[in-house]
Amino acid sequence: MADLGVHLRILGSRVRSQLAYPVSFGLDALGQAIAQANELAVILIVFAQVESLGGFNRDEVLLIYGFAGISFGLADLAVGQLDDLPRWIRTGELDVLLARPLGLLPQLMTSDLQLRRLGRAAVGAIVLAVVLAHGEVEPTPQNALLVLCTPLVGATITSAIWVATCSVSFWVVEGREVANAFTYGSQLTTAYPITVFGPWLRRLLCYAVPSAFVAYFPALALLDRPDPLGLPHALRYAAPLVAVVAVLVAALVWRAAIRHYQGAGS
Repeated sequence: MADLGVHLRILGSRVRSQLAYPVSFGLDALGQAIAQANELAVILIVFAQVESLGGFNRDEVLLIYGFAGISFGLADLAVGQLDDLPRWIRTGELDVLLARPLGLLPQLMTSDLQLRRLGRAAVGAIVLAVVLAHGEVEPTPQNALLVLCTPLVGATITSAIWVATCSVSFWVVEGREVANAFTYGSQLTTAYPITVFGPWLRRLLCYAVPSAFVAYFPALALLDRPDPLGLPHALRYAAPLVAVVAVLVAALVWRAAIRHYQGAGS
């Protein structure tokens, strides 16, 4: 509990320092929102030419995009700082963190919290609200709970993928690009129905890197429609269980990476 108090105070100082300059914060958040909206523009342009994409209409794809956008924005806010892990290792600054009586991962997560990343989540939230207002989802208590929980569960799965793939940096000097292929790459793959991808990529997204559980399967449950691929019905409600497994796997990979680390010799 003492460690939690320290990390909360650190987070509080990061938040206060960024909100001290509201105009700068607003512009930074707007920049993140515009970057996130680029993919939204692509989807809208595509649907100006076609009626469906992978068997899904425009609002159904936007529902998936909304969930994916919120999940990625929250995950980027929580663990996006791990992108700097190769620099921490290369410069020997990681050794300083290891010498402190605090957990390494929480230290890295609180090292450079960037509230502007909420701009990405805001775009997804706006799109999700618009789709729900169109009446694409039946307003039931079960669906309301699913709408509230899906972004949090999706952010947990995405964060676990982020931590596990960034751990590669402990074995590969410039492992950032490898990690980016799965982290920022997942932003693209989670924003579309997996039916638009080829069979091998679908298997990768469903079973190896569980990106399909971030938005696709929960969206099927909300839309109450069968899976065009004929996958088991239970998968649409399996995201929380997948999130727990993903966190456990990420924790094991992270622990193995820390044990492998020999120090920078500084």
